[in-house]
Formats: sequence, structure tokens, C-alpha cells
Amino acid sequence: MHHLRTTVARLGPLAAAQTAQIAPQSRLLALERGTRTFQPVRSLRASVAAEPFLNGTSSNYVEEMYYAWLEDPRNVHKSWDIFFRNANAGAPPGAAYQSPPPLSGPSDGTMGVRALVGAQPNVEKLVKDHLAVQSLIRAYQVRGHHIAKLDPLGISCVDFDDAPCTVGLYGLTEGDLDKVFRLPASTFIGGNDSALPLREIIRRLEMAYCQHIGVEFMFINDLEQCQWIRQKFETPGIMQFSLEEKRTLLGRMIRSTRFEEFLQRKWSSEKRFGLEGCESLIPALKTIIDRSSQCGVESMILGMPHRGRLNVLANVIRKDLDQIFCQFDSKLEAADEGSGDVKYHLGMYHRRMNRVSDRYITLSLVANPSHLEAVDPVVQGKTKAEQFYSGDTEGKRVMSILLHGDAAFAGQGIVYETFHLSDLPSYTTHGTIHVVVNNQIGFTTDPRMARSSPYPTDVARVVNAPIFHVNADNPEAVMFVCNVAAEWRNTFHKDVVVDLVSYRRNGHNEMDEPMFTQPLMYKQIKKQKGVLQKFVEKLVAEGVITTQHYEEEVARYDKICEDAFAHSKDEKILHIKHWLDSPWPGFFTLDGQPKTMSCPSTGIREDELCHIGNVAASVPLEDFMIHGGLSRILKGRAHMVSKRVCDWALGEYMAFGSLLKEGIHVRLSGQDVERGTFSHRHHVLHDQNVDKRICIPMNSISPDQAPYTVCNSSLSEYGVLGFELGFAMASPNALVLWEAQFGDFHNTAQCIIDQFISSGQAKWVRQNGIVLLLPHGMEGMGPEHSSARPERFLQMCNDDSDVFPKVTGDFAVHQLYDCNWIVVNCSTPANYFHVLRRQILLPFRKPLIVFTPKSLLRHPEAKSSFDDMLPGTHFQRLIPDEGPAAVGPQNVKRVVFCTGKIYYDLIRERKSRGLEDAVAVVRIEQLSPFPFDLVKAEADQYQNADLVWCQEEHKNQGYYDYVKPRLRTTLNRTRPIWYAGREPAAAPATGNKHSHVTELQRLLDAAFDLETSPGKL
Repeated sequence: MHHLRTTVARLGPLAAAQTAQIAPQSRLLALERGTRTFQPVRSLRASVAAEPFLNGTSSNYVEEMYYAWLEDPRNVHKSWDIFFRNANAGAPPGAAYQSPPPLSGPSDGTMGVRALVGAQPNVEKLVKDHLAVQSLIRAYQVRGHHIAKLDPLGISCVDFDDAPCTVGLYGLTEGDLDKVFRLPASTFIGGNDSALPLREIIRRLEMAYCQHIGVEFMFINDLEQCQWIRQKFETPGIMQFSLEEKRTLLGRMIRSTRFEEFLQRKWSSEKRFGLEGCESLIPALKTIIDRSSQCGVESMILGMPHRGRLNVLANVIRKDLDQIFCQFDSKLEAADEGSGDVKYHLGMYHRRMNRVSDRYITLSLVANPSHLEAVDPVVQGKTKAEQFYSGDTEGKRVMSILLHGDAAFAGQGIVYETFHLSDLPSYTTHGTIHVVVNNQIGFTTDPRMARSSPYPTDVARVVNAPIFHVNADNPEAVMFVCNVAAEWRNTFHKDVVVDLVSYRRNGHNEMDEPMFTQPLMYKQIKKQKGVLQKFVEKLVAEGVITTQHYEEEVARYDKICEDAFAHSKDEKILHIKHWLDSPWPGFFTLDGQPKTMSCPSTGIREDELCHIGNVAASVPLEDFMIHGGLSRILKGRAHMVSKRVCDWALGEYMAFGSLLKEGIHVRLSGQDVERGTFSHRHHVLHDQNVDKRICIPMNSISPDQAPYTVCNSSLSEYGVLGFELGFAMASPNALVLWEAQFGDFHNTAQCIIDQFISSGQAKWVRQNGIVLLLPHGMEGMGPEHSSARPERFLQMCNDDSDVFPKVTGDFAVHQLYDCNWIVVNCSTPANYFHVLRRQILLPFRKPLIVFTPKSLLRHPEAKSSFDDMLPGTHFQRLIPDEGPAAVGPQNVKRVVFCTGKIYYDLIRERKSRGLEDAVAVVRIEQLSPFPFDLVKAEADQYQNADLVWCQEEHKNQGYYDYVKPRLRTTLNRTRPIWYAGREPAAAPATGNKHSHVTELQRLLDAAFDLETSPGKL
């Protein structure tokens, strides 16, 4: 009794208001779903002062009994039957109670109401006792996980910061332990029994919520989901496993444990970030995969950190062991292009038969950097893409599994960003299973220093994801929880978290000494018996296996490892392609090379341009009222089509529409992209009279076109850019674009840009064609919203600034193939149109960085003729001067090289000074790879001219540091090159409008003052 009372005291009494949360609405919902078709004929009304037992949750209990009586008077005790009859007859509730007649007494049931008014205290006691039981049950459901035995080490550092709890059983006494209480509908502990003694109620609640599993779910605001979880964990005897299931679980534990022990024996001084201390992760993942496969899932995309990665590759994805072991050979030579990556960052793709479900499954483990959790949105994007291409609109065939460390799950903001994509229409993957390897430590940092919340998993509560904590030293409990998690995802298609509470037997890596910082924890760990040993002892005691059987299984797996180790010595060359996580069947040749090294014309027929332009100027739906201002924009588009010209927005429309017509899916994502930050795009039209009625004309171009997805994202850059990168990984036959609201906002997604986009192919031999649209330009808007920081992208370009490349017939395409990404700053809508179409027509995929304009969106001169977009036309890497200067190049005194918007400022200034014959303005549209050949041709054409590089950015920013050495190499340092632009500065732009104008005029003066030379490059 003392144990029971202490347990309940630790749970603490909940407020009466909390207890009442089996809300009237829920009860009415239950009525609707049941057979009750009538309404109560009378409401019970009484003064609260006169009827104290109707206060608080007492009224809820009485109401529950009343509804049961209305359905059938036999559902309640005879005393309640008489009570409700009297109340309906008009008696006050306090006077309506009447004890049932004795066997020898009158049988007419007409005893006066007043005779038993004094029995009210008995009613109050009965009600209070039942309410106490309900409160007790709810306390276990809400807070049972607080006292569950979750920590294998027994030194749990979870701090709930609880207020002192009142000792007692919510007013019940030891004398009530054998009293039978009716169970409420909010629990399943009764099984087939509707009432149980209090002692048994407590015992069953303890078994459900306070053993090796802790369930957090009562914060979920959906009654059906809460009931589903209660049933899964409360039903008596539900956690039972067959002998075959236990033996399968043992086999998986043997593989998980012996794999790590084998690596430790062979390579004791190598970093491998082993799984020791949480070996049950492997059966956990395999259980999730098995159950999900049984539920119909065909493809699973996994993302995980480095800890345990090799074990997952070997025993879950089923990578050949010899391919893993040869990674430890320091003499192994790299055969593929690129620089490669360490073995515990590599990915894998494998299709195999699942023995449990007898169905084929595809498993993909996404390669990732050391930046913890950065892979989360990438996995989600790849999952969404596979669902999209397979028509899996409900996520029944493709799903994602994300593994996390406890410190990173709580500490990395990208986890929160990714969770908030989980239920957005264009981003949901219809439920992700999160598995947290909770080592209760982060490198050397204790949890009390690493998070402010009790659990590392509390971030998941924001999306109402249930959280299942489980002691990882109990493999059966782990297996049960993972089965429930897989069933939850299949049933509700919502996220769920499995928290494997474990420990880390070694340091952060195998070379690290954890005793420096966690001496007491690691003293306990050294005493800790391994989970496999404990599990074997349990199974032997139960008679499930014999010691001999166990030893034979261990010897069999050890031989598999030894044979693979011997075979791994034959491997002399490392093929990173064997570790590819996203193959594109049919896109490359069999040996992974492009099928051609040429790019066809990116122009299209004029009738197609006109058709797409007319769609852009129309509203395909009938009775659709658009905004008056939008009507003017659409009329403007129609007028441009009639004049055979297009502005920036229409040029983009032409590119997207033509690709869609050719069967290429286009997906544009980012903050406010549907309308466009600068109100220029308007790809989604909104009915001004009907809420949420929209029209997307782009999806009405052709009956057999590919679908167009344009979606405003959450206010996230890191998460959304990672998501779109993952989406672009899934297929080369889609144009996937992410647009920043302003170009400088990309810096909050710098991790995705640095670790995945710029270096992904070099590290993982993984091509990606994602497009980044970054609005850029110095327009007096202040330090923010001005610069997309082109210098950062250009610094990461891998072309050699000191080598003039050998120019061949297909030089431009070879340059693109050899670069790590393409950086452009287009000055015309036609060139923007071409570079977007080239992105798909190239025989390979490279990321494309586009610095897009702001003021040019409506600039009267920033328009292109249809002639620049017809068949035979291409993207222009460099646009030469086509004015009077080009006619008489020998008379030109200065050639100004520039890129982007500054061109229009330059030609305006040149015209005002009357220097069209004396100054040529040349636009470098493709900055990387640098067009050495075209720049040289332009410089050679103007032999008598000074050469100037002009930019509107500050000297220490923009393109200066990138173009300077390349211009010198192009000219073989035979001619000086001068600089015209803003002086070095810490901020990207001034915040003062007058200063902005003054700086602009100063750089224009420097560019066109032919009497004095600007600063030398």
C-alpha cells in the first residue's frame, strides 16, 4: 500500500478542471457515433450553493451517469435510476435521491421524496470516490512517464521541476483499495471488465505507464488519437511476443552488437562513431520497416547522424560488409571524380525483399555532413518528391524515417523548422517516424546544460506528435513501441517520436576520453552489463533459447564478418558511386557519364510563345473575379504579346510554361513566391468574392502538360531550401526552384548551400539541378535587401582563376560539366528564359544560382523581343555591345565590363554624355564558369581601348575579387584593367538615400571620365 500511495503521490493530483477534459463536446460526439438518437428531455438546474455536489467535475460525473441512464436505465445502479426519475418528475437534485426499497418493504416505488433527503452526503461520497478514481487514471495517463523506469543507468537527469505533491489517493484511503469502481470510457485497462478494484486499477496503470515505456500523448487535442494510444498501451496483456518474434529480435541484437565488436577488434584506433550502448536501434529500425512494409509502404528514405551509421548501413540497408570494411583501408585509392567523404557520412540506395512482409522495399539512406540535423529537411523533400512522382497523395507507399541525437534534437533549430513543414499542403510527407538515440549526453555536455526542457523530444509537442520514451536496454519494449509508432503513422499519417533512452559506452568517438567530464556516469557505464547479455539471460530463463543456440548464432555472424573482412582486402579502388543515395536510372550511361556533351537550342516556336503568353494574360476559370489592379497587369501582358516582347515576369512564364508543355514538372517554392515579393509574378489568382478560391493559369497550358507546383513556404530559409534540395534529388526531369524573399535571406540557409549544394557532387558523386533565385541590386533600400552576397557564391566556385582553359568546339558545355555550380546575373528576360530552359536541356545537372533583379522587373528597357527566344537561340554567356561602338571598334576609347542591373545605369549615363561611339559596355551574364573565350574576343576587338570592370557593389564585395584574376589571366597580363565601383565597406549598402545616389554617381563618373583612369585592378 505504501508503494501505491507513494507512486500516486509522485504523480500528483490534477486540478479538477483538468479532470473535466473529457469534454461535453466529446461526449456529444460519442452520442452521434452511437445509437442514441434522442435528446435529454430536461436539464438539471439547481443553485450551486444549494447543491454543492454539482460543483466542478461532480457535475460532469452526474451528467455522464445521466446520459447512460437515458440510453438504458439498466446501465446505472437502481439508486441512480430512481434519482433521475425523481429529478425528471420535478424534484430538486439534492432531494431526488431515494434508496432502493428493501426486499420486505413496499414495492410500489412511490416513497415520498422528503423521506431520504438526509442521504445526500452518501451521494457526495459516491461521486467523489468515482471522481477520485477518474483523476487517478488521468494522472497516470498524463504523468506516468515521469516515474517510468526509462534510464538503463538509473541516474536519470530529467528534471520536471514539479511542485510538491499532496500525499494520498485523491481522497481515497487504504480502505478503498479493495472497493470496486466503475471504469470510465477514457481508459482500456479493464479489458473486458467494466469495473475493477482500486488495487487492480493502480496495478494495471503502473504496468501500462510506469515500467520501461513512458508515453507522452495527453497534450494531443484529438480525442480519437488519444483513445487509440490508450488502447495500444493500456489493454491488458497487449505486449506479448511469440517465440519466433523473440528469436528474430535476438538475431538482430546479435548482429547489431557483434558488428560493433568486430570493428572494435579490427580497427581499435579508428573513428567509427559506434552504437555501443544503444544496440537496440537496429532492431528498432528493422521493426519499423517490417511493420510499415506490412502496411503497404514500398519505399523508405532515411536520414541520420554519424553515430551508428555503419551499423545501419550493414544491418538495416544491407550494404555489403566487404564494401564497408574496405573503407578502413588507408591505401584504398579513389576512382571516381570528386573528393569523397568519410565513411560515416556516406549514403546508400538498395532494393531488397523484406522477409517479414514478403514484399520488395526500397531503402535510401541520404548522405549528409557533420552538421547535425541538416539532413532532416533534405530527407523530407526527397520523400515528398517520390510521393509526388508515384502519385502517392496520402503517403501510403513512400515514407521517411529520421534519426536524431538527443542534444541535436533539442539544440538545432532546423528540427523545429522541419516539424513545421509536416502539415503544410505542399510540404507534408504524411507522417515521419523520428527515432532519437538518447545517449543522455552531447559530446561532453550534460543535458542540464544542453536544453531547458525536461526531455530532448519536447520540440515535437508543437505538432501534436506523440512521444514514446523507452528504455533501450529492454529490446522487447523497444520492439513494441516501434510497432506502435509504425501503426500510428499508417493510421493517422502524422509524425511520431520514439525516444530510445540509452547511453554511450565510449566517448564521442572511440579515441575520446569521457571520464574527463562525466566521471560518475562513466563509472556506472563501466559496470553496466551489455543489453545483449541481459536479453540472452532473459530468453534462456524463459526457455525461448538455449545457451548453445545463442553461441551458434554468434559464431555464425562472426564468420560472416571474418569472410567479408578477408574479401575486403581484395578491394584496391574506392568507388563512391557504389554509395549513391539517389540514382537516376536511364539519365546517364551505364557507367554514370552524360549521354552527350552538347546542349540543343533553348529557343521555342513563336506560336508557343504567343500561346503561353496569352495563358499568362488570362483567367481560365469562369465567374472568377480578380482584383482590379491585377486586371491591368493581365492586360499589360496581352499587350506585350501582341507587340512580340516580354518583361521579366513574362519571360519566366514562357520558360516555365514551355517546360511544362514538354512534360517537365516545375516546382517553385519560397516565401511569397505565388504573387512574388515585388508583386510581379501573380501565378496564383485569388477570387475577390469567394474565400480560398484560386486559379493557377499555368496549369491550363496544355491538356497533357506536367503539373505546375507553386507554393508559398513557411517563413523559413534553412528548412525550405533543404526541402527543395531533397525534392530536386529525386529526379533529373524536374525544374525545382527556391526563391529568397530578398537575396540576403539566403544566409540563414548557409549550411545547406555550403555543405550540400556547392560541394554535394564532389563529396557524394550526387548531381543536383536545384535553382536559387536571389533578388539582388543596390537600389537605396539600405544594408539589408540589397545584396545577395554574390562574393560568397563566387568564392566557392571551383574553376581555376590562373589557367586559361583549352577552347574546343563544345567548350561551353564542358565548362559547365566541370564546374561545381553555375552562377549567372541576367540582364534581359530572354537570357533568363534561356538559362532556365538550359537547366533542363543539359545532359547533366548542376545547381544554378541566379541573381535576379528588382527594379528591372518594371524597367521600360528591360524587355526582350520574341526574336531572342525563337528556335536557334541560346543562353548568352556574354552580351557584347551592339551599338555604334561595335561598328567602329578602332575608335572606342574604353570598354566597360559589367554584370546585371548596373548595365542600365551605365548606358543611361553613356547616352547623357554622348559617348555611344567612344565607350563599349559589355555584359558578362555567366560569371561562373567564367567565359574566358568570349571575354578575350571582346578585349581583342577593342585593341585601342582602356579596359574597366564596373560594379555597383562595394569593392570588397560583389564580383571584384572573382573577376580580377580571371580578367588578368584572359589578357595574359598584357593590358591594365581599371576598377570603377564603390569603395570597400563593412555593410552591403548605405542606409541613406542621398548617400546612395552620391555613391552611384561617383562610380558612373569613374567609369566614363576618359581623361583620368579609375583605380587600377
